[in-house]
Amino acid sequence: MKKFVALYFLFLALLFTFFYADTSIVSTAVNRGQTNLTLDLLALFLKPGQVQGIDIWIDPHYRIYISQACNGFIPIFFVWAAILAYPAKKYHKLLWIFVSYVVFTAVNVLRLLMVVYFVEQEGGRANFHWSHDLLGNALLMAAGLGLFIVFIKTASRSPSPPQ
Repeated sequence: MKKFVALYFLFLALLFTFFYADTSIVSTAVNRGQTNLTLDLLALFLKPGQVQGIDIWIDPHYRIYISQACNGFIPIFFVWAAILAYPAKKYHKLLWIFVSYVVFTAVNVLRLLMVVYFVEQEGGRANFHWSHDLLGNALLMAAGLGLFIVFIKTASRSPSPPQ
């Protein structure tokens, strides 16, 4: 258990340093790409013209700004660090890193759509805090915990990599 915890924090620090913090061209490009993917996916579900650049316009006087912190990488890195630290086959880890990326990207888009929906309702801006900070974060935590539990449960039964 001590080894898992130590590796977890090491991998978490490495992931944030190399892929999230503005430490290199790579991290900047990765975050810009993830933010653009998030905005492109949101644009599929929102009203035409509602997504403009990195902004989601709720009304002419209020917008939600989609920054690097909203692109979904933060919760992804927490799950990836746990997957990397857990003693399992490399193939199984790579599979679940991919699965968790796809699931978290979808859940993050769903979270942002939910925030937009509640902010557009009566009460408007007052709905932002609880829909974004409380409900949205609870959704991300539940997804991360669920993914890690399924990863652990399938780790011992993972098939061998294709030859």
